[in-house]
Amino acid sequence: MNDMALTFPPELLKRQAVIYVRQSTQSQVMTNLESQRRQYDLVEMARGYGFAGIDVIDDDLGVSASGCQARPGFERLVAMLCSGSVGAVFCLEVSRLARNGRDWHHMLELCGLVEARVVDHDGVYDPRHPNDRLLLGMKGSISEFELGVLRTRMVEAARAKARRGELRYTPPIGYLWDRDAGVMLDPDLRIQEVIRQIFCRFRELGSARQVLLAMSSEGIHFPRPSDGIRLTSFDWQPIRYRNVISVLKNMFYAGVYAYGKTGRQAKIRDGRAHVTYKNRKSPEDWDVVIRDHHVGYIDWEEYERNQAQLAKNAFGRAGGTKSGRGGGALLAGLLCCARCGRRLHVVYTGRTPRPVYRCDNPNLLLGQKRCITFGGFRPDKLIADAVLEAVAPFAIDAAIEARAMLNQAAEDKRLVLEMELQQARYDASLAERRYAACDPDNRLIASELEKRWEEALGRVRSFEQRLNTDNAAAPEVDVTRLEGLAQDLETAWNAPATSMRDKQRLIRTLIEDIVADIDDDTGEIVLVVHWKGGRHTELRVKKPKSGEHNARTSEEALGIIREMAGRWSDEAIAACLNRMGMPTGQGKTWNAKRVSSIRRVNDIHGYLSADKDGPWRTMTEAAKELGVTNHVIRKLIKDGILPANQVVDGAPYQIRTTDLHSDTVKTALARKGRPCRADLADQLSMFPSTYEGGA
Repeated sequence: MNDMALTFPPELLKRQAVIYVRQSTQSQVMTNLESQRRQYDLVEMARGYGFAGIDVIDDDLGVSASGCQARPGFERLVAMLCSGSVGAVFCLEVSRLARNGRDWHHMLELCGLVEARVVDHDGVYDPRHPNDRLLLGMKGSISEFELGVLRTRMVEAARAKARRGELRYTPPIGYLWDRDAGVMLDPDLRIQEVIRQIFCRFRELGSARQVLLAMSSEGIHFPRPSDGIRLTSFDWQPIRYRNVISVLKNMFYAGVYAYGKTGRQAKIRDGRAHVTYKNRKSPEDWDVVIRDHHVGYIDWEEYERNQAQLAKNAFGRAGGTKSGRGGGALLAGLLCCARCGRRLHVVYTGRTPRPVYRCDNPNLLLGQKRCITFGGFRPDKLIADAVLEAVAPFAIDAAIEARAMLNQAAEDKRLVLEMELQQARYDASLAERRYAACDPDNRLIASELEKRWEEALGRVRSFEQRLNTDNAAAPEVDVTRLEGLAQDLETAWNAPATSMRDKQRLIRTLIEDIVADIDDDTGEIVLVVHWKGGRHTELRVKKPKSGEHNARTSEEALGIIREMAGRWSDEAIAACLNRMGMPTGQGKTWNAKRVSSIRRVNDIHGYLSADKDGPWRTMTEAAKELGVTNHVIRKLIKDGILPANQVVDGAPYQIRTTDLHSDTVKTALARKGRPCRADLADQLSMFPSTYEGGA
């Protein structure tokens, strides 16, 4: 350092002296007040050197000088140097000005050009002189090196402690970090129960949003730190989606200690390095992962299943099935195209909207023709029948398990309400004690405490009412009824109380995926079902033709109409179909007009009443031709004397004309004293006549 630098030339004293004040972090600004005081005291030092104009730059308090953050105060200092209005720059030490070589040497270059001095607690430096410039350069390099050493020490020490699982950070809600015992469950049983409820509901419903809706409908609250940071006191507020998803995605609840989940990332912006923190890294890049580090609310296997389910539920993402969201399509989100591998979309068409599955992605993304398209009614029914057939052997056990689940769900709900009631009673008792401890003459305080006490009592009454209502509304589960439904699964499946969401959840419990295709040769929909467990089943169902709908007459009813038409009137055919319990395609009863319409559509020739020369007769026509009643003809048919045919049981009799005029029938009708029964040649008479005995 040159002795001449101790005295400022008069022309420099006419310029301004700049006092640069900086601290690296906000915590230092809040706590290291002595460092601030010493830096602001440099104003007196500048006055002692003879400067009249003094400018204090403290815009960079709480900003690091590593060069990765924008410093408006330092940029202002550089601008003042460039204007030539600065005579000296005062700082407590050179690390205040910069901790990177780029900013430091740039400022020294400007000071040398305008003949400004640099002053710290060691003395005055003139950057124009080689010795002073060398010394300032060494100080800047040492400051930069010191910052790197300090950062490396802290990071490595934290990482070493984290490898042992001893580095403490704020745990999620439901845990506390005890000084002696380490990580432990929060002693508040209400907090523990609401977190367990989230995992239990997700295990049952398979969707984070459905967990939110279920818990919101029951009025369940979730704790929130009162100060937003420390987990010492909580405010209970209605549960939100972010509460549910944060619990489900945090592996800390699975007993896993993780460190290094986020990292720093540097980018060049406007010629300067900008560093951002809290950038999430993939799990394989985490620094430390320790399983079974502490007691978890769930195990690691369940955590992995939850993450896989959440990934599948993400709408619009490839891979995996989607959770059941209701609607009119049973297989929505389960079907994938066998030709391109993409998921099939569901659209609803028609006057009465019905689901249609089709591969839309090639058309939407590439403008190509859709791979496959088919209606949803028949595939849905086919898969439903296959699922019911698969679960039939275990139906009784499932019914018993369902009863146990209902009882457990009711017990969990009651437990949560009891805990909330207990907390409300404590809050009311605390409010009462505070009111009692207040001077009643001080109405400004007493009135507010009284108001809080009344609000706490109101919450107690509300929880008591809810608990009583839930206990009164709890349904009694009839075991015999459950077993009866288990024996008739189809009735339970088609019951009005069984929602589409429940059906979809059952389907997804058993089926992993379904690959759909269309066999153009046979005109069939081919479904390859991938069951949970690894088994595969191929199912086929006829694909409806263009314009074909599901409200069509059954093949069995059409067969009966074909057999009876031409010999029976439409009224007789309708009566026969109604007696057999066969409805129309729209579920209605038959009449002559509907039978006639079906015949015309299917090109079935009808009954010609004027043509009586055919080989067949009805019962009425046969009775009229023989001159007897219908009862006699029915008796002859019953006794086997007169042959007659029926298309199906319950249909009218059809009698041939040749059989009607046979000798056997004539003999039976000629008998007057005994029943008209057929005589058997090998049958002996029980009562032989007297005339035969006398012979």
